[in-house]
Amino acid sequence: MNIDRSVGYTLKRAQAVLHRALERRLRRHGLSVSQYACLELLAKGPDRSQSELARGAFVTRQAMSQLTVGLESAGLVASRGDGRARRLRLTAEGRRKLQAASRTAAEVEREMLAGLDRAGEDELLAHLVSCIDSLEGDPRAPGAVE
Repeated sequence: MNIDRSVGYTLKRAQAVLHRALERRLRRHGLSVSQYACLELLAKGPDRSQSELARGAFVTRQAMSQLTVGLESAGLVASRGDGRARRLRLTAEGRRKLQAASRTAAEVEREMLAGLDRAGEDELLAHLVSCIDSLEGDPRAPGAVE
């Protein structure tokens, strides 16, 4: 395999560069990429479990547990319930912090996509979704095994 022509390797490089850029910029808001992802997920749907948040933020449940303790102590999220029944939601301060951090994340994404026009962005997104669907076994994906 020629690593310079590997789509998977190039995709991983793009993810790593994006992650570094986000991490550096989100630091201004006192957030890591994982913390930011957690806040975004809670904004989309409050009362999520730590397991749901961990899956959505691509971290382990144990890492999410530590992450949410920090967010809670910072006053950005609140919880109700115990153990597996514990549910989290954004606080007013969490919503304010997320709003500012979301603008920063959007700036990073605009910079990343600066070399593409709208049609190119749409095409890239469609191709990435197709790759995801192919590997996740979506029966609608070309070449997927049913």
